[in-house]
Amino acid sequence: MTVRRIAITPGEPSGIGPDLAVMLSQRSWPVELVVIGDSAVLAQRAVQLGIPLTLHNYDQETPAQPQAAGSLTVLPVRCPTAVSTGRLNPVNSSYVIETLRLAGQGCLDKEFAAVMTGPVHKGVINDAGIPFSGHTEYFAELSCTELVVMMLATPGLRVALVTTHLPLRDVASAVTQDLVERVTAIVDKDLRHKFGIEKPRILICGLNPHAGEQGHLGREEIDQIIPAIEALQSRNINVSGPWPADTVFQPRYLEQADTVIAMYHDQGLPVLKYKGFGNAVNITLGLPFIRTSVDHGTALDLAGTGNIDAGSAHYALQSAIDMVLK
Repeated sequence: MTVRRIAITPGEPSGIGPDLAVMLSQRSWPVELVVIGDSAVLAQRAVQLGIPLTLHNYDQETPAQPQAAGSLTVLPVRCPTAVSTGRLNPVNSSYVIETLRLAGQGCLDKEFAAVMTGPVHKGVINDAGIPFSGHTEYFAELSCTELVVMMLATPGLRVALVTTHLPLRDVASAVTQDLVERVTAIVDKDLRHKFGIEKPRILICGLNPHAGEQGHLGREEIDQIIPAIEALQSRNINVSGPWPADTVFQPRYLEQADTVIAMYHDQGLPVLKYKGFGNAVNITLGLPFIRTSVDHGTALDLAGTGNIDAGSAHYALQSAIDMVLK
């Protein structure tokens, strides 16, 4: 069987992303891991962590090999200025963006079968004068994908979002019948094709408390969400709702579902992160390639200390491998 390559972007170089890449190297993998980043930063972080690491330069012309424990393959991208562990520097933001560009373009060109991304610091990237709202939006623009969907998963629960990084005051007007339909159709398609679920069972949340109480606590369910659900059902997509968000996240409902679709970021993700923080993965649905990510941030204060849990990184990488080899 042909060995596949998965790109890894370590993210913010002063955070724990390089630590995670180094820690992932300590076991073997059935794919070749191509870390797109600064070799010197990876080597320095390995020394800080006391982890033996051998770095090999990436050669696209050489057939991919399963990654051996204690090694990483590196597609080198240099940071513009020296990295100080735990200290942000806007000068290195262009480096972060370049690693994402190379990874995304490599996936589009079929050079890589998937990309797993480490945590970035959105604030410092924007401080550098580079407009950036997140990996999800960046890869959507790079791939000319009109709409993508953020989904987080942990064993026993998947949550996808209709809206993502919006101020709460803007959410209600953003939740339209068209958007709910399009997001749900993407979720249904990718659960079938990327996860191998033959007929996904999807629970859709309402927006308002108690799913609007028949219009007494808001009309978004009546005017937007219910018509979307009915239209999706007419297309033979297995959806139900709108479910009150304070009801749907119970085992008796989740046992009968493959995913929950929440209307906004802080409706669905607090539940998932409470259940599986440190053992969850962020997956971008709707892209023409597989992208997974850790479920946490840069943790600047922990970079280089060894006091981190790499569980989410392992889960993100294994999820990408599972989808690639499915």
